[in-house]
Parts: sequence; C-alpha cells; structure tokens
Amino acid sequence: MLQSAVPPSDDHAPAKPPRAIVLVGLMGVGKSTVGRRLAARLRLPFVDADHAIEEAAGMTIAEIFERFGEAYFRDGERRVIARLIDGTPKVIATGGGAFINPDTRALILESSTAIWLHANPDVLAERVGRRDTRPLLRGKNPRAVLAELAAIRNPIYAEAHIHITSNKSPHETTVNAILKAIRQPGKPA
Repeated sequence: MLQSAVPPSDDHAPAKPPRAIVLVGLMGVGKSTVGRRLAARLRLPFVDADHAIEEAAGMTIAEIFERFGEAYFRDGERRVIARLIDGTPKVIATGGGAFINPDTRALILESSTAIWLHANPDVLAERVGRRDTRPLLRGKNPRAVLAELAAIRNPIYAEAHIHITSNKSPHETTVNAILKAIRQPGKPA
C-alpha cells in the first residue's frame, strides 16, 4: 500500500487567508453576524471593531457620539482599527462609517482584504428597526436615512476588494458567497 507524504486535505475547511479580512458596509448589512460565522468557518479570530472601541473608551458608541461628537469617534475608530490590523489573519467587522474616513480606508485597503457587504436600503431598514442603538438613526426615518447614506457611501464602499450582496436570505448564504470570492479573487461572487 502506498502512503502519501502529504496529509489528506479537509475540503470542507477553507484555506486561511494570509491577512485580515475586514467587512465594510452600511449599518444593518450583517457585518458582525456574518463576520462571526465567517471567522468560525475559516477558524480565525473574530473582532467587532465597535466592541473594541467601546472597550478602549470605557463607554458605548452612543455615549461617545453624545459626549464628544462624530469626529472624535471617527478618530478613535481609526486608531482602534489600525491596532486590530496587526498582520495576523482574523475577521474584523467595522462600523458603517469606518471605511468612509480616508485614512481608515487607506489602511484597510493596504493591509487587509476589504469586503463590502451591500444590501437594498429597504432590507437594511427592516433589520435596523429591530433595535434602537444606532446614533445616526435616532428620531429619524431609518429607510430615508439609509437611502441617503447609501447614495453617499456606496461609491466609497465600492473601493473594497470584494463586493458581496446581502439579501433577505440566511446569513450562511452570504458567508458562502464570501468564501467563494476569497478562493477566486477577481471573479464576481
């Protein structure tokens, strides 16, 4: 009986990417939920940048916005993301505005694989309507705010290396599309 010097591969376990995967996109698109599942499938650590920011600041994002304003928050967000993208492979979910900051965007594009999760504003409004934790939506019509944000931000999100549509389908569908895209860079998912 012949024996191979190469151990058999596990075809169900995707190859680990050589650098961090950073999920970008509008609030409600599923970056955290999809990110956790993607990290589990890739057997990588998962980090929610918003949680890392809250931990570093000792307050919630809503409190940071309220006390110090958006500019202060974005500066702290950039610093935390720079710390998270440390050269080790992991999956990072960012806040909806992180990629909009030119310095944060340049860092993400240069040092990681950026994946834009995008969805129709109607889908997003339905998702974010389940909780009242989004500072940019407080006291406003979520559908209108998200449509306006999409018009402004989508051309910037489009700079990401990979584009994935997040529909009303189960999150595993989105995870599978990401896995397919990172195995075949340059091809649409």
